[in-house]
Formats: sequence, C-alpha cells, structure tokens
Amino acid sequence: MPSSKVLKEKQESVAKLSEKVKEAKAVILVEYRGITVEQVTKMRADLKAANSEYKVVKNNIIKRALNENSISDLDAHLEGPVAVVFGNEDYLAPSKILYNFSKENEFFKIKAGIIDGKVVDAEEIITLAKLPSREELIAKLAGVLLANISKLAVALDQVKVKKEQEQ
Repeated sequence: MPSSKVLKEKQESVAKLSEKVKEAKAVILVEYRGITVEQVTKMRADLKAANSEYKVVKNNIIKRALNENSISDLDAHLEGPVAVVFGNEDYLAPSKILYNFSKENEFFKIKAGIIDGKVVDAEEIITLAKLPSREELIAKLAGVLLANISKLAVALDQVKVKKEQEQ
C-alpha cells in the first residue's frame, strides 16, 4: 500500500489534470514513441505559441482525471507511452501542430481526444487539422471581396471613359 504522502500527491495530480481537462477547448492524446528531446522541445515551443500545453503523465492519472469528468470513452487509448495536449484557446491550432509533427515523425501518432466536450477519434482530429485556419479563411474572403470591388471600379472607369469620348 502506498504511503499517505504518495497517495496525496497522486490525488493532487489527478485533481489538477481534471481541472485542465474541464477548462480546455481540446484535449488530444498522442503516442510519443521514437522522438528525440530536440523534436519534443520544438513541438512544445510551437504548442506554447498556440497557447497549448504538452504533458507526459502516467496513463492511470490521465484515466482518473478523465473519469472525474465523466469521460470513459478514451480508456482504450491509454496504453503505451501516451502524452496529453491541452488546447486552451483553440482546438484547431494544436491539431494542426500535432498533425504536421506526425507527418514528419512516423512513430508519433495522434490517438484520440476531446474537442469542445465531444470525444473524437484520430481521423476527426486529422480532418480538423487539414482545414484552413480562421486567418486563412478571412484572407480568402477578403481577396474575393477585393477582386469584386476592383472589377466594379474598372467597369465604372470604363463607363466614365466612354462617356467622355462621346462628348
């Protein structure tokens, strides 16, 4: 039987992780086999820039934290070396970072996750990661609107030139 001090530390770890799960927009489980410290450090920096967090935690503690939030659908994914990524503001940015990292590292795999309270599998997370970001969509919309305004300006200018030639 573990000492009361160890038990209390584990309970605190579960409580902290449970709170992070509750507050996060996205919680993504990843398998991190075969990656170097340099690669993880770069990925952590990228995730931090996107206001996300990468944590390696014992599977048992992750499982208990998820169960405290009434989430048991991810238990099957808690085998082997599993890390958890929390997207605190957005679910798209960490998904993109993890997907791009997994393309560069064949052993790194997205397993499953929770997006806005809904349990999703790896394919759904990858599908989200392939979508253009909000900024890209706004830029495309602005480009389309600007193109139409430019066409209107050219057409109005041609009308003006034609009227001036008729006079």
